[in-house]
Amino acid sequence: MTLYYSTPDNKIKIYNHDYLEVKLDDKADLIVTSPPYNVDINYENYNDNIPYDKYLEFTRKWLEKALEDVKEDGRMCLNVPLDKSKGRQEEGFQSVYVDITHIAKEVGWKYFSTIIWNEGNISRRTAWGSFMSASAPYVIAPVEVIVVLYKGRWKKIHPGKSDITRNEFIEWTNGLWTFNGENRRKVNHPAPFPLELPKRCIKLFSYVNDLILDPFVGSGTTLVAASLLDRRAIGVEINARYCEIAKNRLLKEGLVFQQRLF
Repeated sequence: MTLYYSTPDNKIKIYNHDYLEVKLDDKADLIVTSPPYNVDINYENYNDNIPYDKYLEFTRKWLEKALEDVKEDGRMCLNVPLDKSKGRQEEGFQSVYVDITHIAKEVGWKYFSTIIWNEGNISRRTAWGSFMSASAPYVIAPVEVIVVLYKGRWKKIHPGKSDITRNEFIEWTNGLWTFNGENRRKVNHPAPFPLELPKRCIKLFSYVNDLILDPFVGSGTTLVAASLLDRRAIGVEINARYCEIAKNRLLKEGLVFQQRLF
């Protein structure tokens, strides 16, 4: 396992490796991640257009490993699509959220709730199917979901410091979150999620200085959020170029962390 980058205080670490082959020294308090969607996105060295049954096999493997990598009261915020129609044309539409949630429960994760993320991108919609006809209309929801899962028990075993404000708690415990997605060109990654997503998950579901894990760290958004919120974090990413992007974002955007050092 290759340690690609560690902050000077060792609170944030990036490993350039396949998550399925990684052995972590510490168990995480919270996983915040968004795995590949299998919708034919160009990830350079990962095939994002495999048969759906193979994609679900991969999903089962990493969900099993993730369960091992969290504490008994560990939690996971899993950002996945509601469904999909992109990718292999012969497979048609797939109920991704339902299928992944079912697999998570089969391997041992306990289900807690689902947050609906309204990306507000309905204006960019171009797929209508049989426009103004009952022949074959497409119904497409401009949302993604964040599935909240836990390992053994939901209530945290040990006390800790929460940094969430009253207004944030009231707003974010309403399971409909509305904020824009991230600009791909801005972070130089084909499928980034916005900082707001891991920020809310981390503040709502973890204590200060808890260990956050992202098995598919991509452009490093989860790590940046963890740094800004004074958490420890581990990110695993198979693509070395994305590791470099994540490292540079940590140095540039982890402002609270930088102030603490310099």
